Amino acid sequence: MTALPGKLAAPVALLAELTHRCPLGCPYCSNPLALDTRADELDTSEWARVFSQAAALGVLHAHLSGGEPAARHDLALIVAHCAKVGLYTNLITSGIGLTRDRIKELADAGLDHAQLSIQDSDAPSADRIAGYKGAFARKQAVAEWITHACLPLTVNAVIHRANILRAGAIVRLAVALGARRVEIAHTQFYGWAFANRAALMPTAAQAESAIAEVEALKKTYAGLIVIDHVIPDYHARYPKACMGGWAKRGLNITPSGKALPCHAAETIPDLVFWNVRDRSIEDIWTNSPAFNAFRGEDWMREPCRSCPRKTIDYGGCRCQALALSGDAREADPVCHLSPHHNKVLKVAVLAAQGEDAGAAAFSYRRMPLREPA
Repeated sequence: MTALPGKLAAPVALLAELTHRCPLGCPYCSNPLALDTRADELDTSEWARVFSQAAALGVLHAHLSGGEPAARHDLALIVAHCAKVGLYTNLITSGIGLTRDRIKELADAGLDHAQLSIQDSDAPSADRIAGYKGAFARKQAVAEWITHACLPLTVNAVIHRANILRAGAIVRLAVALGARRVEIAHTQFYGWAFANRAALMPTAAQAESAIAEVEALKKTYAGLIVIDHVIPDYHARYPKACMGGWAKRGLNITPSGKALPCHAAETIPDLVFWNVRDRSIEDIWTNSPAFNAFRGEDWMREPCRSCPRKTIDYGGCRCQALALSGDAREADPVCHLSPHHNKVLKVAVLAAQGEDAGAAAFSYRRMPLREPA
């Protein structure tokens, strides 16, 4: 393992966004508004170099994501290389594009874990949210193939107004699918999701009901399945420590090779992002201006600077602070101590007034799996 300067710890995980190509059109998509094209994607050898450097630095987990990583024909080669250099691999997939034989190929290549997204426990609603007819049935088949290949399965679901009444049913579906873990994560409203906020933002009453049900199911299913529950920011009193603190635990690599401290960091203007085509993972982690921008406490303003929670939540999400206050250095407005907290309250009130918002039309995003030659 490489020795790093000072008190800087090595990253634990690397999120590899292998492609932005995706068959689904989810209205809460967290990928950037400007998607990388297939022509700009890192090739197999470039990804292999990235994973080798990451393992040497001390990274333990490689999360293979997208878009849909199954859109890449070299996925098994990438998995095999990660296994070769000692990285634990987690495939984050919609399931579309996977077959029984391909899952076996990935398992034989050394894949350690599969994380399957689902959109709802109700088939028509799930297909509507995904913007893909037959997605729900396909995901059920993929879950069976994953467990048949003896791969541990996690089910993850993004929760919003269109499915929040079935948050508990989604947990029960994960159990029925044979998952060992289920992640219930409430929508973050920036990027593409911001345009769909009227259709996606739940009311406080809906959020409270879903939170209570999911928390109760933790006790019901204790010992059978792990339930990770990420509560909705807009109905919280304090912000979460986004990414466990800015550039403290992991890094993201985009399909074109840009290294980001967090998935949405490109929304912050004036940050300089280095590229793995030009710099090593160690150099980026240690010296990148974007990674060092919000490390430590020197960047903090009041009320964060003197707050005893600054080593717990690190001021919250920088991208959310920018989106709601106009300045990424401000306290996350989710915090009730933030001078911009009224903007969160205003959005929550508007959501409560939108009684028929759950039936509102979604704005789907589309990017072809195969682009013209």
